[in-house]
Amino acid sequence: MPEIRIRDAAQLLGVSDDTVRRWIDGGVLSARKDESGRLVVDGSELAELAVEQARTPQTRMASASSARNRFPGLVTRVVADTVMAQVEMQCGPFTVVSLMSSESVRELGLQPGSVAWASVKATTVVVETATETGGTA
Repeated sequence: MPEIRIRDAAQLLGVSDDTVRRWIDGGVLSARKDESGRLVVDGSELAELAVEQARTPQTRMASASSARNRFPGLVTRVVADTVMAQVEMQCGPFTVVSLMSSESVRELGLQPGSVAWASVKATTVVVETATETGGTA
């Protein structure tokens, strides 16, 4: 079972170290000391908590789509010329960038501060892991 240090668990969940410690104290997460005496949490338990915490925020936008990867967020930047546009959104802790026609930007009324959904459908998703030396595999 993978063991994850408190600092790393906090970073992965987008919360503070203190929040993870409060979850441990409150019984939300269990922890133990590793061989070095550092407090660690079970990776699979942390993954379960991450899924529970990743609830979709409620908005008043109603829509239907077959896309599974839908992220509600705020438009933070729009750069458009006469044909194409780059739209940047902040979706929770993630920045999502979309390239679309300038006509679509106008039709959707996208501007900084607009609430929108980023729907992502990809044929390739690259997954990386850290190696023992700290790099990626």
